Amino acid sequence: MKRLTLKDVARMAGVAPSTVSFVLNGKGKQMRIRDEVASKIMEVVEKSGYEPHRMAVNLRTGQSKTLGLIVESISGSFFASLAKTIETEAERKGYNVVYCSTENNAQKGGDLIRMLGRQMVDGYLITPAPGMEKEIQQLVQHHKPVVLMDSYFPSIKTPYVLIDNFDGVQQGMKHLISKGITKIAFVTVDVKLIQLDERMRGYVTALKDHDIPLRKKFVFRLNYHKPREESLKELQLFIEENPEIDAIFFATNYLGILGLEAIANLGIRMPADLSVICFDDHDIFRLYPPGISVIEQPIEGIARTAIDLLMHQLDKNQPPARQCAVELPGRFIVRGSA
Repeated sequence: MKRLTLKDVARMAGVAPSTVSFVLNGKGKQMRIRDEVASKIMEVVEKSGYEPHRMAVNLRTGQSKTLGLIVESISGSFFASLAKTIETEAERKGYNVVYCSTENNAQKGGDLIRMLGRQMVDGYLITPAPGMEKEIQQLVQHHKPVVLMDSYFPSIKTPYVLIDNFDGVQQGMKHLISKGITKIAFVTVDVKLIQLDERMRGYVTALKDHDIPLRKKFVFRLNYHKPREESLKELQLFIEENPEIDAIFFATNYLGILGLEAIANLGIRMPADLSVICFDDHDIFRLYPPGISVIEQPIEGIARTAIDLLMHQLDKNQPPARQCAVELPGRFIVRGSA
């Protein structure tokens, strides 16, 4: 079936092609096109199923009114909530969002950036995977609007926004230590990301500040790409081999969920036998008896700040953003596990 053109719509509505173009581009009132004419055009568009040719619109207007959003995982609750808020904020500003994920795979991340480039997105919102430095640096060098979220690369000068990871862990650690708990394990993943480094630094610094020795055997790193069942077995073994541990601090919520299963399998009671804190909240943590204490991320704040930073780059009439490196405070929520 032949693709409908703008001229076809104009003929069906009995108007000039330029009139159709003005109406579809939201300039009907500006060009003094009567409401009844605009309504007739929109009726023809809806009934005919006409869709403007994206490439032609992009070339004519210089904008696609579309943003590219690349996150670590579509299934993760943090990233899903982040994407939802970004989509809402983008719509308020007249933009659509194309949403995709890297699963912390740098090659896939680079492919996604190139794919979004071919779609002529106006700007990029990215939670970068390790190894994506080259592709992101190229975006910056080509003056593409880009904002990093949840993580960043110190060597690349581009706006970013994330939680204050160091302070978040400090809040949880101080709470445990104030209760006399000193044998605290830290469970993380073997991925080189600055936010995970900062969480580890928060753990180490809290121990040092309270004159508690750092025991390397209390730090456990899981392989990010290992199958879930293997990770569960390894985590259970770690807990079994360290019965003296009084508390575990999980560096991410998916590690925390894995940890709850391991703890349940071993018949360990919280907090009688073991206290638990997790970085980043999840519905499970509110519902799982006795309730899991968490560091809550300011998801809405991250999303809105990221959109604002991107809009400053997209709108050439706006002055540069005053602050391009933003760390927002997290909130420690005390529940029954610690």
